Amino acid sequence: MTEVTIRRATPDDAADVAAMVREIAAHEGQAAQVHVTDEQWRVLLARPEVIVLLAERGGRAVGYVSSVRQLHLWTGGDVLNLDDLYVRPGHRDAGAGRQLMAALAALAAPAQLLIRWGMEVDNADAQRFYHRLGATMRPKILAVWPPSAYADLATGH
Repeated sequence: MTEVTIRRATPDDAADVAAMVREIAAHEGQAAQVHVTDEQWRVLLARPEVIVLLAERGGRAVGYVSSVRQLHLWTGGDVLNLDDLYVRPGHRDAGAGRQLMAALAALAAPAQLLIRWGMEVDNADAQRFYHRLGATMRPKILAVWPPSAYADLATGH
């Protein structure tokens, strides 16, 4: 198997990124939640705070890690909020996920950015993987408040 290389995605990678986002969403039973088109990905990948790193083998995308750099109000500095780490089936357990995380860490290190993310409570494999990297697990409940749920409150009803 050829070596995996890691690089930052550009707007020209929009179709590959969009396809993998759909793949991970389908894997997690969340395909109906993905609404970003390839063209929207082209725009997102041009934004400096959107960081998507691609893992490629033989010139083909085999995985990605995505994050957004944003202000953290408690510290007054920035953090990287990791959104997804995904490696396509057939390319897993060969180090691509670790290489993606190492590349993200290399981007965060000069500014000493905290990298944070969430995962499903029952995803023991992911928890073991991240623990081996040195991440700490902090139980927390993630709340999601969709517009349909807050619409009445927002309009004073």
